Amino acid sequence: MPDTSRQTLPHVHDVVIIGAGPCGLAVAARLREKAPGAIFTDEEHRRHRFLHRYGRSMPLKQVRNGRFTCCGRPTVSDTQDLDIMALDATHDDWCGRWNKLFKCYDIEHLRSPMFWHVSPVDRDALLGYAYSQNRENELLEIHHCVGKEVSKHMRKRTRTQKCSAHSACNARVEINERDRIDYFNPSQALFSDHCRAVASRYHLCDGVVKKESVQDISFDVVQGISVNDEPLFTVTTDRGPQYARTVVLSVGPANQPSIPRHAFKAFSATESLPQVCHSTQIETFPDTVVRTRMTNGQRTKVLVIGGGLTSAQLSDLAIRKGVTKVWHLMRSPIAIKTFDVELSWMSKYRNLEQAYFYSADTDEERLQMVRAARGGGSIPPRYHKKLKDHISRGRLELRTETKLVNAQFVTTEAGGRWKVETEPAIEGIPSFDFIYFATGIETDVAALPYLQTMRETHPIDEMGGLPCLTEQLKWKDDVPLFVTGRLASLRLGAAGPNLGGARTGAERIALAIQEHFEECKREDKISGDIAAADKDENEWERFVLGRGSKYSCLVEH
Repeated sequence: MPDTSRQTLPHVHDVVIIGAGPCGLAVAARLREKAPGAIFTDEEHRRHRFLHRYGRSMPLKQVRNGRFTCCGRPTVSDTQDLDIMALDATHDDWCGRWNKLFKCYDIEHLRSPMFWHVSPVDRDALLGYAYSQNRENELLEIHHCVGKEVSKHMRKRTRTQKCSAHSACNARVEINERDRIDYFNPSQALFSDHCRAVASRYHLCDGVVKKESVQDISFDVVQGISVNDEPLFTVTTDRGPQYARTVVLSVGPANQPSIPRHAFKAFSATESLPQVCHSTQIETFPDTVVRTRMTNGQRTKVLVIGGGLTSAQLSDLAIRKGVTKVWHLMRSPIAIKTFDVELSWMSKYRNLEQAYFYSADTDEERLQMVRAARGGGSIPPRYHKKLKDHISRGRLELRTETKLVNAQFVTTEAGGRWKVETEPAIEGIPSFDFIYFATGIETDVAALPYLQTMRETHPIDEMGGLPCLTEQLKWKDDVPLFVTGRLASLRLGAAGPNLGGARTGAERIALAIQEHFEECKREDKISGDIAAADKDENEWERFVLGRGSKYSCLVEH
């Protein structure tokens, strides 16, 4: 009979990535890349590859003192062989939720420029992929970014205007004409295919992503699994525990979307709202209720609440899908911005505001800078033009600086509809078949259920709902839990939640993980040397005391 007393120990992964979106893919790809170049200039990239290939076989001359460094110097450790696993609550492949939402919203092009992508190889990897696949026709030019498009009057006004060192005037970025090719929006299909190509290049496709919902994360010595009392992460999911030496948290906004309940006075806080949905929870658009009434020939009206790009996309999509009329409410004046943040935060090389951010003394100052830079929601000029076209044709009613203060659900023979009140009051506002909230998600690390154990056993400071991480995006110096994306905004800056922040965060995390495993190897080597020395000493002791043989002391270790 087989021996059933011996049980196979659970597998311990080197890295577990929680969240399989673009941020998670960027980290996994960077860990598998030997010669990253996505955050370096072309010259720096060439030098890096030269040193990687020839650095061990030839002497190198130091620029400052002219001395020569002998060959044979050690190179950095290789992270290509790390055992990587990713966990995602909704899909078993990379960017599954990302692709689902883009398909649901029928979004053709991204808002970001070409140099924001997940590949660690080159800044222009996405642009190169587009041309290599003969898909440059899928790129949409972003106007009013390149310096040539700034009028002479504006240039003269900028030169003569007196402004402080930290004002918007001094932070103005004039992009060189040679960089015009970078300021195009890639199509969603192109970006999605590029992400799949990156995953395939680094062998991250087959079985790397698991569809498991994380419930808890803890960091401690695991009895029966830890070797030499090494603390490990226990990632508890809906399918059981997973064990890892390092964990990367890339969960986007992280928190659950919430609908402002103050206007729904007739409903309790836990009661579900009929014919109301948050933009991130949409399964079909428009909803089945609206589709049925459209099929029956009824006039349909939809209310969209929000001031960002998603709200504009939903209003435009509802009209294109055949909704009779859409009402769009914004609590603030409409903000027209090409990107979520200004070019001084995200330009390819001259990130002036990012430099100010890195030189900030406190996290309070950094938080204020991030909030000031991102502000509220904004709409790019391309979608603003679409909204104006719908308004001119009478299909859209856009009201800014207007709040929803009361909503009552009225049931009639034709079906239920929402009767709403606003502030200021809108005369003649109709009843609505459906209400969509595109109000974003408020990030609060203290409300994340799977981080409660870590917050209790390894507490850290928090500021404005964001964790105060180390500069390596680590939870603590002795806790290798890394955080990227929006939760790392206090270290990455205002562009942290975007694709540009994903690549920057991936670079920091990969270097820190590499250092972590190098340190573990050094400690193991030191422990092995000490153990060998102890063994030698014990053999001599046994021989002197007459309890052992002198020949045992001659054994080579």
